[in-house]
Amino acid sequence: MHGLHLTADLRGCPASAAAMTDPDTLRAHCRAAVLAAGLQPVGELFHRFTPLPESTAPPGVTGVVLLAESHLAVHTWPELGAVTLDVYVCNLGQDNSARAEALMAALIVVFQPAQQALQRLHRGDAR
Repeated sequence: MHGLHLTADLRGCPASAAAMTDPDTLRAHCRAAVLAAGLQPVGELFHRFTPLPESTAPPGVTGVVLLAESHLAVHTWPELGAVTLDVYVCNLGQDNSARAEALMAALIVVFQPAQQALQRLHRGDAR
């Protein structure tokens, strides 16, 4: 088993962007990016959080798309203008690394961050 695990910490994302607070919008962006990257979705779950009593900011969303190749996870914090992204693909049978990179790039565009920190981790045995 081997694969590529990408993460991104995004800051300065516009809190007014629908993908930050609306599960259906986030779902549509995630599904479109997954399909455009050539990956195969096999399940999904998107959840909008309950607003905090002391906050006037809209609540964030967590979304997960289960892929035949592994997974995509997105967490938004509109009150902080922040998003975390997690893309993991297994490379058993074919190298899906370019697909993972394309998926990550497409989602970063959706959130228009002022700052981003990207991490790449090669997992498992590369044999």
